[in-house]
Amino acid sequence: MVERAFEFLHHNERAEKPRDRGITEMRGPYYDPMGPRELRDILETMGRYVDIYKFSGGSFALMPEDAVTELIEICHEFDVKVSTGGYVENVLIRNNDDVERYFEEAARLGFDIVELSSGFLAISTDDMVRMTELVAEEYDIAPKPEINVQFGAGGATDPSILEEQGQQDPEQAIEEGQRHLEAGAELLMVEAEGITEEVTEWRTDVAYQIANALGIENLVFEAPGPEMFEWYIKNFGPEVNLFVDNSQIVELECMRSGLWGKATTWGRTVTWKGDR
Repeated sequence: MVERAFEFLHHNERAEKPRDRGITEMRGPYYDPMGPRELRDILETMGRYVDIYKFSGGSFALMPEDAVTELIEICHEFDVKVSTGGYVENVLIRNNDDVERYFEEAARLGFDIVELSSGFLAISTDDMVRMTELVAEEYDIAPKPEINVQFGAGGATDPSILEEQGQQDPEQAIEEGQRHLEAGAELLMVEAEGITEEVTEWRTDVAYQIANALGIENLVFEAPGPEMFEWYIKNFGPEVNLFVDNSQIVELECMRSGLWGKATTWGRTVTWKGDR
C-alpha cells in the first residue's frame, strides 16, 4: 500500500482493490480524448480509488489498435478493469451478425468487461439475457448489463423529448436486472436518464426501488454530476458504487473519504469498520 501524504489526517476507511463496495467507474475517451499520458497522470495520483475505466460511445473504434491496448495495459498496471461501454447497441443495429465477433475482439484486446445496454433499442429482455449468458459462459470477459427506466436513455436527449417517449415501469427494470444476475452478471449499470439526468424532476423513488429490490452491492449508479453523486452518498452512504466522468474523480473521492464536501455533507460522511 502506498502511503498517503498527510497520513495523520482523518479519512474514511476504504477497502483495498479488488473491492466489492465503494466501486468507482470512470469515463475514459469520449468528452475527453484521454490519451495514455493523461490516463497515467490520473492513475498515478488517484488510481487507488478507480476500479473500472469505461470507453464510451465506441471511442475505441476510432483509435489505432496499439493505442487501445496501451490504455488497457496502463489500467491493468494500476489494477483497474476496463469496460467496452455500451457500444453493443450499435453493433446490434449495424452489425447484427457480428455480435459474437465483437465479444471475441473485446476479449482479445484485453477488455475485462463488456457492457450490455439497450437504452436506444426496442429489444426483448430474453435477447438481452441470452447475451449475458453467452458472455458469462463463453468468453474470458465479464458481462455488465445496463438497466434503465427511460427509452432512449444514453444519448443526452432533451428532457421534453424523453417525456414524450414515456418512462417504463421500474418493476420491468428490476425483473430484467434479476434475470441478468441469475444469468451470470455480477454488476448492473443503472442508467441515470429517467432518474436524475434529463428529467424535469428527479425520480429518486426509482433509485430506492431498484436498490431495495436488487441489492445495492449489485448496482453501479450512473451519476454524471456532483449534485447526483452527492445525493447517492447522502442517501446510500460513501460506499455506494458510482460511475462518474474522469474530471470528477477527485471531487467524488474527497466526498467519499470525508475530507471535503458540500454544505449538506460537510463533516457528515462517515464509515464504521466494525467486524467486517
